[in-house]
Amino acid sequence: MKRMILILLLMILPAFALEYGDYLKSFDYDERVAMKINSVELSVMLEEGTAQLVDIRFNEEHAAWNMPAAIHIPINELPKRLKELDKGKTIVTACPHKDRAILARTYLKLQGYDARYLTDGLTGLAEYWRGDNAKEFIESYQNQKESK
Repeated sequence: MKRMILILLLMILPAFALEYGDYLKSFDYDERVAMKINSVELSVMLEEGTAQLVDIRFNEEHAAWNMPAAIHIPINELPKRLKELDKGKTIVTACPHKDRAILARTYLKLQGYDARYLTDGLTGLAEYWRGDNAKEFIESYQNQKESK
């Protein structure tokens, strides 16, 4: 797994090294906040139709379980499948935790997309949407919608 991520980085980074350098030079606290989204914020945006959730896990992971609210584009297929993304929406990248989602989000940002990564990861989103946490999630969700 780590080897595949390293190979992917080695393939992608040279293609946009100068742009990435410029991105890093301009990186500040506002961008640090803007790059993140949590499960509650995402759920509100999905309902409003202003976000598109992208599950960037590998095919084997997706076959084991999937998130119906997400489009599945494995991270190593992302560069050739950009046309499947809606440039009119905020693209939210997600994987079980967030390591690959951060890579995918950065790539999309450098390609001109309004992109964020899911800080809770897909496992956190699943936890918010299930059983014991459902009541707390709905309360947070309603508060988020009302504050918009």
